This record gives sequence, C-alpha cells and structure tokens, in this order.
Amino acid sequence: MTEHAPHERESAAQPSRPGRRSFLRGVLGAGAAASVAGGVAGGYAIGASSQSAASAVSGSGDPGARLPAVPFHGRHQAAVLMRPQPQTAVVSFNATADSRGELQDLLRALTDRARFLTAGGTPPPVGITGPPSDSGILGPEVVPDGLTVTVGVGASIFDDRFGLADRKPAHLTTMEPFPNDELDPAQCQGDLSLQLSAGSADTVLHALRDIARNTRGGLQVLWRIDGFSSPPRPSGTIPRNLMGFMDGIANPEVRDAVDMDRLVWVQPGAKTEPSWTAGGSYLVIRLIRMFVEFWDRVSITEQQNMFGRRRDNGAPLDANSEFATPDYAKDPDGAVIPLDAHIRLANPRTPQTESSRILRRAYNYDRGVDVVGDLDMGLIFTCYQQDISRQFEAVQTRLIDEPLVDYISPFGGGYFFALPGVVDASDYYGRAMLA
Repeated sequence: MTEHAPHERESAAQPSRPGRRSFLRGVLGAGAAASVAGGVAGGYAIGASSQSAASAVSGSGDPGARLPAVPFHGRHQAAVLMRPQPQTAVVSFNATADSRGELQDLLRALTDRARFLTAGGTPPPVGITGPPSDSGILGPEVVPDGLTVTVGVGASIFDDRFGLADRKPAHLTTMEPFPNDELDPAQCQGDLSLQLSAGSADTVLHALRDIARNTRGGLQVLWRIDGFSSPPRPSGTIPRNLMGFMDGIANPEVRDAVDMDRLVWVQPGAKTEPSWTAGGSYLVIRLIRMFVEFWDRVSITEQQNMFGRRRDNGAPLDANSEFATPDYAKDPDGAVIPLDAHIRLANPRTPQTESSRILRRAYNYDRGVDVVGDLDMGLIFTCYQQDISRQFEAVQTRLIDEPLVDYISPFGGGYFFALPGVVDASDYYGRAMLA
C-alpha cells in the first residue's frame, strides 16, 4: 500500500458449435446492432463529462437514481483520471484465442460491448426460441450509471502466441514479490486486465456478465475481486480506507495536463516505446489484505505515527488540514512525523523523488471471512504511471519494512499496460498494437 473461477468447459456430449472466430464474428454483428439500438434509439446522453459522472451522487432520495454516462471515445481511457466510482470489479483473464486474427476479433467484440454498455440503450429483440440478448438484471433498458471499462494487457500477451513480441511496451514486466509480500500465483498477472466501475453493484455485475458472455471462447477468467469506494466522511473529497484513514490525498492534480504528460501518459515519440503505446499508461494492481482485528487494537497515536497523518481530518501531523504540505525540512529527525511514517517514505518531497510520483486509484474490498474465521478485507490498490520501475517500484522499495507491514499483506495483482483510448466509432482496443 502506498500514499498516494475458470469458466466451465462445455461437455463433449453437447452438439458441435462454431469455432471461436466464427463465434466472435457473430458477437460483433449482434453487438453492432445493439450499439445502434442503444446509442441512438435508446436516446441516452453520451456527452456528459467524466468529471460530472465521477462527482454525481446517486443518493438523492430516488432508489433508482443512476450516474450520467461517461463518454467512451477519447485519446485516453476515461477512468484513469476519474475519481473512484462507488463500485468496481477488477478481473484478470487469460486469452484463449488461437491466433492473432482471433485476438483481433476478441478485442473488437470487447470494444463493441464496452461502447454499448457505457452509453446505455435497449438490447435488441430476439426470436421467441432464442436466449435473451441481455441478462435483464437492469430491467428492459440498460442504463449507463457512470460505467467505465478499463482494459490493460499483461506481459504474457506478448509471447509467441500472437506474434506481438516486438510490440511489447518497454517497461512491461511480470510483477515480482517485494519483501513482506505473500503473493498467491493463482491471484497474480494474466494476459488481459479489465476494470469495470460504476455507481451501483448491479451495473458492474451486468457489464461483467455481458462481456463474459460475448467474449466466451476468447477469454477465460483467471482471478477476480470486487471493491467499493466509500463516500468521503464526514465531508470533503477523499474517501477512507478500511484502516480509517483518508486515501489518496497526495495524488498529482489530474487537471494539470503537464503533470499528466510527465507522470502518467506514454508520450508520442518516446524513444524506447513502440509507437502504438502513445496515450496509454502503465497500470499496477496490488491486492492488499489488512489485518483489521489487530489494527483495531493499536492506539490512535501509534496508528497516526505509522501513517504520518491525523485520522480524523487527514492532515499531516505537523499541520491542520488534509491538503497541507508536510514540512520535512523543519522536522529532520522525525520528532513530529516519524522518519519511517508511510507518507514520508512514499513521498519524501525532494527534487530527486518528484519524478517517482504515481496516480493512485484505490478501492476497498470485503470478502467475508477466511478459513479460520478472520475478517478478509483490505485494499485494491491500483496506480497509473509512465514507467513502473521509475515510479511504483521506486516508491515500493522505499516502503520496504515500514511499520505498516505488520498489519497488511499484499497477496495478488499484477503489472499491465492500460491501452490507449478508443478514439472513434471505427477504432477498437489495441488496434494500433495489432496493426
């Protein structure tokens, strides 16, 4: 933590079915019809700004209130710069496509479904003997509810299966454990990452089921985790994690285009990067369990010293407001903010460490209890950056053996490259990568 089940295979006894590529072509045709019916006839607005969608509140007294649509097309994927939505699902897949052509069909199908789901609309009718074109869990019309779909690719997609070895992003590797990690291989990495975020859990689940249905034969789930972002309490803009502390106060300002180009987005003409990566960003996913039963027995003074912030208002221990800048120069020995405090290690605020800042996007998770009855909850940490080694890994190296490691345990996740955005109706995820 830093500041800032496989699908069941069809029985052999079942009737023969079309090959994967034929199936995906069928999905593309059906999806295009759905997009027309939903994006035009359905009449849902798709021009709402991502900022308004991210800041809208669905608790206005109407239990069916939903967030406005987030524009799907753009140079970058929309969710990267948005505040965390109330609900999310992070899913990792292995690609089961047999060829580069099938992978292209798969990414076209995924794009088509994402385009329709984020805009909303009416699913196309089917014959009386066919299965419905939609699960129906949102009712007869699909509402956008602020849905965003964020797609990334892992290092393994660039092996010899699809002939993409020479297209691999320069800084994309497989995530290795840091000291104090206990990574479970079954909950790590994958060929493709998918994050679905929206205003309500049923919107996220609806999108997941739709995408799983329409990409079956090309993708197989490797691991999945659901999360949520708590409302800021008692007020303000920063949500709290399940340790009770505000999470993400020191993020860079997303409205500062210069900083985003310097810290988050791969730039056109980057010397070491394949040209197709421009507009994308490196994505780190870390699944971090919190040992909350033990944490809840720690004194408030010790908790605050470990973070370096006040729990009630998020302020640094040497200040009174959450966005105040801690003055480490006036506290060289750590008398106020300990030298091993989380915020001091993660972001020392020196000229030498400025370029290692990351854009953090974190969600809480609660998976019930583990096999011995302990509460299983924690953080889905994600962050975006221009270079994982220069940024995330540099931060995480400074955090090795910080006091918080006694109360957290990273157990899964991976490194991915968040693809450039889909710029228009003729574009699709990964088009330039496959060209």
